[in-house]
Amino acid sequence: MTTQRNVMTAAVLVGLLASYPRAAPKYADWSAPMNLGAVVNSPFNDAGPATSKDGLTLYFGSDRPGGFGGYDIWVSQRAGSEALWGPPINLGALVNTGDIENVPALSRDEHWLFFNSNRDGGFGGNDIWAAYRQHTEDDFGWQPPVNLGPEINTSFVDQGPGYVENDEAGAPLLFFNSDRPGGMGAADIYVSQLLANGSFGPASLVVELSSSAQDARPSVRFDGLEVVMFSNRLGSLGGFDLWTATRETVFNLWSAPVNLGPAMNTAANDQQPHIAADRRTLHFSSNRAGGFGQLDLYAATRTRQ
Repeated sequence: MTTQRNVMTAAVLVGLLASYPRAAPKYADWSAPMNLGAVVNSPFNDAGPATSKDGLTLYFGSDRPGGFGGYDIWVSQRAGSEALWGPPINLGALVNTGDIENVPALSRDEHWLFFNSNRDGGFGGNDIWAAYRQHTEDDFGWQPPVNLGPEINTSFVDQGPGYVENDEAGAPLLFFNSDRPGGMGAADIYVSQLLANGSFGPASLVVELSSSAQDARPSVRFDGLEVVMFSNRLGSLGGFDLWTATRETVFNLWSAPVNLGPAMNTAANDQQPHIAADRRTLHFSSNRAGGFGQLDLYAATRTRQ
């Protein structure tokens, strides 16, 4: 009976592994980034972009006038994938406070909005918070945010969340960066698994993505096989650059991060990347020359090979 059970278990595992992608899809290089324009960008800092699954809603952080505090989270919409973005609207007082709310990220089902904030009720520095909404088409239906707790947050700076749900790869994961003790540098990449009770487990250092420099805002593609982050590690072209790493399956370690090069990066700060659900669009913020203010939002695209 035991032997039969073992054979059945092995057969199930083989079937699961056979159905899971064994290699990352291949893509062409990213196009030259395009500024999102004066309707979205302002003379102030516009940063930390994230888009909805259909690519028609854009969330980001900004310290422009009209908000509640330092940085607030704003949302812009468009009618179609080729349409222009509409005027950004502040998410309101349930999400935003007189403190900093920045670097939003949506869950794949779009019911949860993750972001970092130094508001009251945290553990210190910046903490990661999450707000829930019942109706995913309502961009202003967010409930009061909750702090993600002591396994994620510390008395140090914990920020730059990226939430990854992959049906074939087990429990959802939260990637983020932190300057807590025990890392490799100024800020490092960590990951935590969502537990069955709805809380997050202990955060683990992702050694292969971290360095002695600043490594931040890991945006992991929804299949878990590609990550884009920003860093000022050795090999950067300027302040912060965009870097990427891949892996063959979610059970492998990440490759050594590679700089996205001068077609994407400049001598200025290029930071806070977000890989869209289509896997062919990358949004980020930059204070490069030619923008409308301090940090502006940009987008680059690529084609699948």
